Amino acid sequence: MNNPKFVIVVGASAGGMNALSEFTAQLKTGMDAAVFIVMHLSRTSISDFLMHRLQPHTELPCEIAKEGALIEKDHIYIASPNLHLLVKKGSMILGRGPEENRWRPSIDVLFRSAAVAYNTRAIGVILTGLLNDGTTGMLAIKRSGGTTIVQDPNQAEYPDMPLSVLNNMDVDYCISLADMGGVISGITQITPEEKTVPDDVIIESQIAERVVVDYDNVSKLGEKSIYACPDCGGGLWQINKGGQGQGKFDRYRCHIGHSYSETDLVIKQGEIFESTLWTALRIMEERKTLLKKMEDDNAKRGFSRMSVNYKEKADDIQIHIDKMKEVLYASQKLA
Repeated sequence: MNNPKFVIVVGASAGGMNALSEFTAQLKTGMDAAVFIVMHLSRTSISDFLMHRLQPHTELPCEIAKEGALIEKDHIYIASPNLHLLVKKGSMILGRGPEENRWRPSIDVLFRSAAVAYNTRAIGVILTGLLNDGTTGMLAIKRSGGTTIVQDPNQAEYPDMPLSVLNNMDVDYCISLADMGGVISGITQITPEEKTVPDDVIIESQIAERVVVDYDNVSKLGEKSIYACPDCGGGLWQINKGGQGQGKFDRYRCHIGHSYSETDLVIKQGEIFESTLWTALRIMEERKTLLKKMEDDNAKRGFSRMSVNYKEKADDIQIHIDKMKEVLYASQKLA
C-alpha cells in the first residue's frame, strides 16, 4: 500500500509562485505524506502551468489532480483551474460546484475535505495571498485535530491571507518559508490519534463534494440572514459568528453552495451592482436611439406632432442616462 499517513494541503494566491517554489524545494521523500496545492489562477490558465514551474524545484513528482485517482505518498498534486479539489481517504475528487469566496478551486474546499478525511493527520499551510480564502478551511483543520501552519506575514509578499488566519484563530506555527520543511518533517514522524470531526465541517464538505441542495443541512450551520446570494439569488445563511468554534468573523452560505466571507460578499455585491448598472445603461441608450429613429421617420413623413412626442421621450431618457452615469461612476469609487 502506498497510501500516505498524512496529507499536506497548501493554499496560495498573489505572490504564490515564488513562495510555492521555495516551499516545495524543502519537501523530501520519506515523509509518508502527499501534498495538495490550490493556487488561485485564471480560469483560462493552462492546467499544467504550475506543475512545470514547480517540478524543477522539488524531488517529489508533481502531477495535476485527476478525478478518482489514488493518492500516493511522496507526490505533489496540483488543482486545475476552474475545478475544486477535494481529498477523500486514499483518493481525490474534482468538483464543479459553486465558487467559494469567488474562487474555484477554493482553498477552503480543499482544506475542509482534508479535515474530514484525515482529521489529526491533515496539515494545513497558508502562504502569501490577498483577502481571506483559506481561513475557514484552516479553522476546520484545527477543530478536527490537524496541524495549522501559516507563513510569517512579515515575510509574505502579500500578507492578507496569513493575517486573516492569524486574526481568526490560534495557529500551531507562524514561521518563515525556510523553516517549514523541517517543521513538517517533524510532524510526520508522529502518529496522532484520530479525533471526531465537527458536524458542521462534515456538512459543508458534503455540500462541496456532492453539490447538495439541502435547506435543512444549510440551516444547521447558522441563521437565515437578510441578504441574498449575489450569484444565484437564493437566501444566505450567516454562519454563527464565534459560535461553536467557527471563527471570529461573519461568513455566509446559500443552499446551492455559494459561500462568502463578509469581505468577499461585499466585493461580489459590488460586481453585480456595477454589472446591473451597465446593463440598464445599455438598454436606456438603445431605447433613446430607437426613439430618435422614430422621431426622424415621423418628421420625414410630415407627422410633426408624433415626431415631437418621440423627441420629448428621447430627451427625457437622456436625462436618466446622465443620472445613471453619475451613479455608475460614484459606485466605482466605492469599490
